[in-house]
Amino acid sequence: MNVCFSATESLSLTLTEPLASLQHYLRQPQRLVQAIADPKRTAVLSENHFRLTMRPLNFMDLYHFQPTVVLKVWSTATGTVYLESESCEIRGIDYINHRFSLDLKGRLAPYQHQGQTLLQGKADLRVSVDLPPPLWLTPAPLLEMTANSLLKGVLGRIKHRLLGQLLEDYRYWLAQAETPLAETPLRSALNPLLEA
Repeated sequence: MNVCFSATESLSLTLTEPLASLQHYLRQPQRLVQAIADPKRTAVLSENHFRLTMRPLNFMDLYHFQPTVVLKVWSTATGTVYLESESCEIRGIDYINHRFSLDLKGRLAPYQHQGQTLLQGKADLRVSVDLPPPLWLTPAPLLEMTANSLLKGVLGRIKHRLLGQLLEDYRYWLAQAETPLAETPLRSALNPLLEA
């Protein structure tokens, strides 16, 4: 019995910093990954590919599992960052692991509107799974409500980390970029990005 569930999350922020500095910052998509994911649960596979091991999840108090997702993350010259899932593994339940697909697509883009710098984003998460036989008799509305709530919770945690960690890291990056060369060796690493 195959079922599909989905969730969407969006965000919109107004920042006081100039658009150009935000664009420079977002051209480093690995910083976005570091902001949305626990570094202890993240492995760098290549410049644009990352393996994220999510926290263990609980579905209807019957199934405990841990998704591991390979994400491709890249940015454009204007600082728009895209992410999409390329593969997923479910640890803990072999039955579901072989009958599960996850599709995550996200976009985060800086804009200038009426003299203000805006950061807007959206993420869509869709899961398709063949349910194990014990769940076949569960009422469809209950399954849908529980699964959609679970997915919404995953996206909500990502958004929460993004709002906190990304802004903190961005402001740290700005402070480092504004520090004279003599005061910090990090400045030399940032110069190519600032001059791009």
